[in-house]
Amino acid sequence: MSRLKTHMGKYLLAALLFCANAMAQTLQCDNLFGWRSFKQHFISTDGRVIDPATENAYSTSEGQSYALFFALLANDHKAFAKILNWTQNNLARGDLQARLPAWQWGKQKSGQWGVIDANSAADSDLWIAYSLLEAGRLWQSDYYTQVGKAMAKRIIDKETAVIPGLGLTLLPGSKGFHPSKKHWRLNPSYLPIFIFRGIFKHNQDDRYRQLIHSAQKVILQSAPKGIAPDWADYYADEGFDHHNQVGSFDAIRVYLWAAMMAPNDPLRAAQLEQFKPMAELLKRTGEPPQRVDILKIKATDSGPMGFSAALLPFLRAFKDFDGSEKQWLRLLNAYTNQGERVYYDEVLAIFAINWMQGYYYFTTDGIVAKQCD
Repeated sequence: MSRLKTHMGKYLLAALLFCANAMAQTLQCDNLFGWRSFKQHFISTDGRVIDPATENAYSTSEGQSYALFFALLANDHKAFAKILNWTQNNLARGDLQARLPAWQWGKQKSGQWGVIDANSAADSDLWIAYSLLEAGRLWQSDYYTQVGKAMAKRIIDKETAVIPGLGLTLLPGSKGFHPSKKHWRLNPSYLPIFIFRGIFKHNQDDRYRQLIHSAQKVILQSAPKGIAPDWADYYADEGFDHHNQVGSFDAIRVYLWAAMMAPNDPLRAAQLEQFKPMAELLKRTGEPPQRVDILKIKATDSGPMGFSAALLPFLRAFKDFDGSEKQWLRLLNAYTNQGERVYYDEVLAIFAINWMQGYYYFTTDGIVAKQCD
């Protein structure tokens, strides 16, 4: 019976992939995989992205930024405008050109709803600026271009530091990531190379080219055994401290971003070569680990459905078709038996599955190209 189920699963998988590939060539952008469901389960009517699994169902600039990008891919002008307006009015006190958005919003201790933590989150800010700039290009909107360029400049001004040995480097936020004179706390998953390239394409600010070079250093040097950490502590004159570092919910995006780089991006090959041990770990385990000790390469527990989705582009890059099939089957089973929707799983699935289907890709200069109308 188990063998029969396996064969049935493979047939269902083959049918799913066939339909997905056909859909990518024939459907309109508003049929972007997962987008309608994401709007239904996670976005309020006024454009707030809600994570129902969190205490008091709070919102983050991350959620707003990803939803903006998905709305752009789906050619959903109405949703894009609503998400942007809510972000600007509630996270940036009405003006994204003057202020970076606060990273967390929800029910305060006083019982009022509003900003809980006003610090910024650099990865979200990058995705918002990038989505605005690309929306300005694709939808011929001077306003979106204007706001995107203003945000891009503010990111450089407020969320970077010149770090010895790395150069101009993106910090995870505007405050709290430089604990001492020689210590910086960095996050490799905040550094998708194609986003830096895309913003540079729009604003021609050479500082974004500098961020590309430092980002590559952080991504490679923080993973000495080929396992990306969630967070990385860097010390002047010493480099990265790799002890007691694990890769989990943040780091899973590092492999996704690496694989989604343009095939001829000059930095992609080095990243994939560095992360071969993660590909080998997946071959041994068959399921993505939830946590990995980056020095011992010791895996703990199985990661959620979203991890399987995030690793599909990565496995394709290594031509690991057996591994890809295992993750597709795991995804198929999860979607078949899914109960409560999980925000982060859905985000990773929308990014990865639509990229796998060919709905969109990133060019060498970081521009997003869509295969749908």
